[in-house]
Amino acid sequence: MNRFGEVLDRLVFMPSRNGKLALIVDYLRSAPDPDRGYMIAALCGDLKFPAVKRSAVSDLVGLRVDPELYRMSRDFVGDTAETAALIWPSGDAEPEPPGLDMVVATLLEAKRQDAVPLLEAWMDRMEAKQRWALLKLVTGGLRIGVSARLAKQALAQFGAVDIADIEQLWHGLEAPYLSLFCWLEGRGPRPEIDLRMTFHPLMLANPIGEAEIGRIDPAHYSAEWKWDGIRVQVAASEGNVRLYSRTGDDISAAFPELIDHFNFDAVLDGELLVKRDGIVAPFNDLQQRLNRKSVSAAMIRKHPGHVRFYDILFDGGEDLRSLTLDQRRTRLEAWYETVTPPHSDLSEVIPFAHVDDLFQLREQARERNIEGLMIKRRDSPYVAGRPKGPWFKWKRDPLCVDAVLMYAQRGSGKRSSYYSDYTFGTWRPTEEGRDVLVPVGKAYSGFTDDELLQLDKWVRDHTTNRFGPVREVEAGLVLEVVFDAVHRSKRHKSGVAMRFPRIRRIRWDKPAREADGLETLLEMLEDRPPT
Repeated sequence: MNRFGEVLDRLVFMPSRNGKLALIVDYLRSAPDPDRGYMIAALCGDLKFPAVKRSAVSDLVGLRVDPELYRMSRDFVGDTAETAALIWPSGDAEPEPPGLDMVVATLLEAKRQDAVPLLEAWMDRMEAKQRWALLKLVTGGLRIGVSARLAKQALAQFGAVDIADIEQLWHGLEAPYLSLFCWLEGRGPRPEIDLRMTFHPLMLANPIGEAEIGRIDPAHYSAEWKWDGIRVQVAASEGNVRLYSRTGDDISAAFPELIDHFNFDAVLDGELLVKRDGIVAPFNDLQQRLNRKSVSAAMIRKHPGHVRFYDILFDGGEDLRSLTLDQRRTRLEAWYETVTPPHSDLSEVIPFAHVDDLFQLREQARERNIEGLMIKRRDSPYVAGRPKGPWFKWKRDPLCVDAVLMYAQRGSGKRSSYYSDYTFGTWRPTEEGRDVLVPVGKAYSGFTDDELLQLDKWVRDHTTNRFGPVREVEAGLVLEVVFDAVHRSKRHKSGVAMRFPRIRRIRWDKPAREADGLETLLEMLEDRPPT
């Protein structure tokens, strides 16, 4: 664990992307197998240890350290692994702590009742930096400023190959990726995987604004609605079906009604939605189905999954990604007419003769509860990533309210010393004839570093109550909050929930009593589902 901990520590304090990349590449060149493979898997979030729960770490520390001292320290540090590693009493230096390969192999096989005693014994034999690396590894929350793509970029640089080659192979391989390293070092052939069953990085669109929309030539572009679901890829071959999220996570288990009926041989790109009686439900309905390891029959009946297909990447064993969008659309329509899988349909291609037509279509998006427009170049091949020019997304304008700051909580990582997570509310009248604030959302983005310092100071100066790491503040600061949509919610006291709220402006000038009322949000509710 020495080298693993050292690299993680250096990555935390390395500010530049290129510096982080160089550190990872250097580790790949010097570390042995399988350690380097496990390192990459950890950076990509692909190492899971079901036997270890985050709460078990806190419980373990509570056996060695005064619980109140640990709670206060955790509140100040803002990170469970770092707090536990620093506060853990020093143990015996002998024998030497286990290596990364032994830790991973042991915990992957361990049962839950055995995992905690293992952690306890290892931590007694480690220094603080090693304990921190161990706990970061087993809890799955590295938070060291390295994305999965940067880790894959390091692999590509290490092996002098294109990152697209890494991404194409990635979901067909398993840690510690011995065959991948063998190929990257020229000691063996390129790993063979079933391209029809692995995840293929999606082609993404660039945002476009009104000032740039005039360059769109109707002769070279087509339009589709941008539906408010989640982007997915369906890969099916020889009775095996997988449903991938846009980041390549396998979410098949949460949607058995799709997996059980997608009996075809193809790879398709589309949007996952909830659809009832031919009508697409709001995103909030889909959210009830996400992030579930299993789903009940009642949940499926209430929130039935549906895929609206945009594109076809493979038809049987034929790779279609090099064809133009128009050619792939023709193949998609022919394929769908022949197969017609249940719980699916095709995204509509919207004709437009002039740029003005796009403005009119976009104006309809809010009324129809659609997120906006996709504008795609007709001759574009399907290219992984976000190439500039072929595809654009033109989202409807966000909604906006003035809300009052109610609660603040410290952030994590670099923000652990600042109150950076803000819960805000709007005014609601009571039967007694006075208005009270009710929470309507929470945001932690949209402000600058300088504004964060100002907000943090305001929270500390105007705190009225404390609830663990949360501070309640006086009703005196107005935040201008923008968001994509608002839905009804039984889980929130206000009865509504915002989608993607973020802070656009701090209204230092506006009295709290002049902030918006709950009725403003109720008027924005997406009660009418889109057609």
